Amino acid sequence: MSTDRAVAAAAAAEGFRWPIRIYWEDTDAGGVVYHGSYLRFLERARTEWLRSIGIDQSRLKMESGIVFVVSSVSVSFRRPARLDDELLATCLLSKRGGASLHFKQVLIRPASGETLLDAEVRAACVNAQNFRPMAIPSGLFAE
Repeated sequence: MSTDRAVAAAAAAEGFRWPIRIYWEDTDAGGVVYHGSYLRFLERARTEWLRSIGIDQSRLKMESGIVFVVSSVSVSFRRPARLDDELLATCLLSKRGGASLHFKQVLIRPASGETLLDAEVRAACVNAQNFRPMAIPSGLFAE
C-alpha cells in the first residue's frame, strides 16, 4: 500500500484529523518530543473535534455548568517525533456512556505513514463547580 493510501486508510479508520507541527518547546534535550507534549497534541485534537461538531466548551460550561475532564489515558509510544515534523492527530469517539466519552486516538507522520503513538482516552462529564460526575445532556451529540 502506498504511503498516501496508508495515511488515508488510517485517517478513515480513526475519524477526525488535526494537523500538528513540532516546535522547539515540544522537544527535550535529546531533540525528540518530550513524552508529556504528546498529551497536549491529543487534547488539541479532541478539542477541535468538539468544535467541528458544534460544541463550544466555554459556552457549554457557562450555559450547562459542565466540563469534560480526562479521567484516564492509556498511551503506547511507538516512534519518536522530532523538531519540525508535521503530524496528524486523530480522534475517534469509540463509546459514549451516560457521563463519559471514550476516544481512540493516533498520532501519524503522514510523510511516511508511520504511527508514532496510539492512545485510549476517557473523558468524564463533570459539574464545573464541584467536579462531581454529571450525565451528558441529552441532545448534546447528534445521533
